[in-house]
Formats: sequence, structure tokens, C-alpha cells
Amino acid sequence: MSRSRTSALLLALPLGLTALLAACAVEEPSSSDPSSSSGSGSTKGTGEVVVACTPQEEQCQAMAAAFTKASGIKTSFVRMSSGEGVARLDAAKSKPEFDVLYGGPSDGHVAAFNAGLIEAYKSPNAEKIPEKYKDAEGKWTGTYVGVLGFCSNKDQLAKAGAGAPESWAQLLDPKLKKQVAIAHPSTSGTSYTAVWTQMVLNGMDEAKTFDYLGKLHQNVLQYSKSGSAPGQMAGRGEVAVGVIFSHDCVKYQKEGFDMLEVTFPSEGTGYEIGAVSMVKGGPNAENAKKFIDWTLTPEHQDIGPTVGSFQIPTNPDAKITEDMVKLDEIKLVEYDSIAAGEKKKALTAKFDAEVAPAPKE
Repeated sequence: MSRSRTSALLLALPLGLTALLAACAVEEPSSSDPSSSSGSGSTKGTGEVVVACTPQEEQCQAMAAAFTKASGIKTSFVRMSSGEGVARLDAAKSKPEFDVLYGGPSDGHVAAFNAGLIEAYKSPNAEKIPEKYKDAEGKWTGTYVGVLGFCSNKDQLAKAGAGAPESWAQLLDPKLKKQVAIAHPSTSGTSYTAVWTQMVLNGMDEAKTFDYLGKLHQNVLQYSKSGSAPGQMAGRGEVAVGVIFSHDCVKYQKEGFDMLEVTFPSEGTGYEIGAVSMVKGGPNAENAKKFIDWTLTPEHQDIGPTVGSFQIPTNPDAKITEDMVKLDEIKLVEYDSIAAGEKKKALTAKFDAEVAPAPKE
């Protein structure tokens, strides 16, 4: 196994860091820099590219810096949740502010394409990406894979008299009342993955799915905006369990929250193909293509572990580390991102109307 990782960020970083760095620009390096070469082998570019970036702040910042160094193209990003990213694209549809939508589950990219917010681009570098991790028409291409799991605080579980959940059913344990955190599916691709997972497990029966979500609502302390926030809440002891992508929990463990534990539901769990796509009518279309080309290379996909992000890369030549989840050891559901994307608007609206505002006993 290969490992390439720097020390994780100090826990003492202020909570406002994301807001302060929300719009980060990385300056263009000197053209004489001998290390500057794009991952796709093209010559150095000019101008800029603006990215709506949904992974963790540190990963977005490292990615922007690396692409600027490799290509000479000034790279700016705004970090936001995937649901917020699609909403921002929709709000600026007549005059797009971004060139690329990076990260978040592929079903969000499907929904964005169906809404006329992104356009197809088949990168030549996509040939290296397995068919199951990309759209055949180039609407989106996967750059990483993440698996949904439970991130539990062992100390809080002990206080509640409960064990780490190993099934979706165990999340309904009355001992976990107000001890579960999950993001809101309207703003978070992570949470929508959980909703769609319930759809799959319930045979696409909406009534059964929302019956489960209604019962889970009784144990939820808070619906966060960001998909990774429930892991931070668990780490701080605000809740016993956060429902998040497992690589985010591993990141928090390595940042000092060593009381956290990762488990996966025995019934089966959903997963994300973290995708990249081209914004329709973006101001820097050619640079957007170069950026997408680069994200499909090992040069880019090896960045994650260096900043504590342990998603599984989609390029077979990228490095796998021992901190990444082993897919053959997890029971995964059959996750149809096209169907999930097409139903997203309706299901999140139903959640807004029936689950989120429901009173808690």
C-alpha cells in the first residue's frame, strides 16, 4: 500500500475558516517554473478558471494550487455543499459565474444537466476511467468514490447506553433520541445519498422510505447544511452518531477525534461517484475543459490523501492508501445515479414538506 499524507490541520482552527476562505484564488506561477506542466500533457495555459467545489476546504485549496502550478491558469474556487452548488448554478443560469462543478455525488450532476445548468464534455483522459464511474455521453465523469456510513462517538454512545449502529434499523433506537446528526438532502448530496439508499432498500416504495425517514427524524438533533458537518458534531460530542461519507470520518479521526468509530449498515449502503462537469455557458470554457482533463489524472487524484481526504480514486493509476475504504468488504446497494438525479427535486421537496417540519415527540 502506498501512503502520501501530510499532518492534518490543527483542531484549533477557527470555525469561521470556511467562510474566510470561501472564495480562494491561487496566483499564477512564473512561466519559468520547470515543474509546471498540465496533467493532460497540454502546453501552459493563460487566463483563469472558476470552480464550484464541494469537497472539504483543504482539498479544494490544494487542488486549486496544484492546477495553477501545473497549467499556469489562475484557479479560483468557492467551497459549498453540492446541493448549494447546484442552487448557485441555477440562480446564475443567465450569466454563469462558474466554469466547473467539482465533486459531490453524480446524481447531483445529473439533476444539474436535466435543469440545463451543465453541458456534456467528453475528456480524452476519461478513457482511463472505468465505465461504471462515468457518463457515456460525458455529462459527468467520476474523480473519486465515497461510501456512506456511520461516524460514532464512542464516549457519547456509552453515555446513551448504546453501541455503534451497524444497521439502518439501529439508528431508530430510542436510546439515540436527539443523538443523530445528518445533513438536509436539499443542500447536501451526502444526505440525498442516504435518502436514495432508503429508496433502493425499500424497493422504490416512497411510502416505506418516508415512513423510515419520519421515524429517524425523531432521533435527529439537527439537519446540517453540509454533508460532512455531522461528523464534526459527533467529534465534538454534540451527538453520538453522524451519517456521513466514511472518508470524512477518517479525516476527523486523524485530526485528533480518536473517539470516533466508523461502521457500515448491514442492510447495504449507498455510495457516491464524486463527479466533475462543465458549467453550461461558463465564462472560461476552454480552461474548464483543461481543468476537467487534469482532474482525471493521477497527478490530481493523488492530492486527496495529502490533505486527509481518503476518497477512492477512479483513475486506476492513482495511489490507494490503507486509509481508504475497501469496497469488497462493504455491502453496497445498486445505486442508479441517473434515476436518483431525475427524482432528486421531487424527493427533496417531499422531505421539506413532510419530514423536516414534523414535530418531535
